[in-house]
Amino acid sequence: MPAKIFAIANQKGGVGKTTTSINLTFALGELGKKVLLVDIDPQGNSSSGIGLDRRELKLSIYDVLVNSVPITDVILRSSSPNVDIAATNLDLAAAEIELVPMARREFRLKEALDKVKPLYDYIIIDCPPSLGLLTISGLVAAQRLLVPVQCEYYALDGLGQLLSTTEKIAANLNPELAIEGAVLTMFDGRTNLAKEVVNEVRKFFGDKLFNTVIPRNVRLAEAPSFGRSIIEYDAYSLGARAYRVLAQEFLTRQQ
Repeated sequence: MPAKIFAIANQKGGVGKTTTSINLTFALGELGKKVLLVDIDPQGNSSSGIGLDRRELKLSIYDVLVNSVPITDVILRSSSPNVDIAATNLDLAAAEIELVPMARREFRLKEALDKVKPLYDYIIIDCPPSLGLLTISGLVAAQRLLVPVQCEYYALDGLGQLLSTTEKIAANLNPELAIEGAVLTMFDGRTNLAKEVVNEVRKFFGDKLFNTVIPRNVRLAEAPSFGRSIIEYDAYSLGARAYRVLAQEFLTRQQ
């Protein structure tokens, strides 16, 4: 079966979007699934977070979107035998403007990924923290949206807008698109606020909320600076255990 494509998006920054993109991908790879991680955030944190030097990339997702380079020319191997990455660099920041006059601009990522779907079990797209053209491209390419939600006071701010955008894209551009669910991140069980946020997010998403909660964890925060997923950086940390459990729950939902 061709890959199922998931966009990981939240227009708020700092909610664990890239952390979830990288570590869910590598946890799935550890479980024997072949996964492609697609970095469409101009900050390129998924690319650098698994050890790539973005300055040395000869080709990137920018070239796929703007110059119609085949995505197979951009895909690189990662440190995991089951994980590949379509990386990006700062050139992608210009794509939001350069894509505007192009025909079928919202479909360019989808059309590129359609060609490699047979090679993977899952494709995970790390979207930028905005609702601009790049995120819309990610949502048009995806079949499912996964939303990381930080356990903090303004957790639900902007989620209504994200879900409204998702509904519009499903109605007008991508009828396959649906919400897979939300994942709570950076949970600190010592605070009453975090527990209140969990309850609020559960009311908002209902049974779409994953049971697995990702804790606030120092090792999880350190891993990207070493260019490693948490699975490789500290396999026995709380963060690694949480993402392994999330990957198992994720796979259970796909059955």
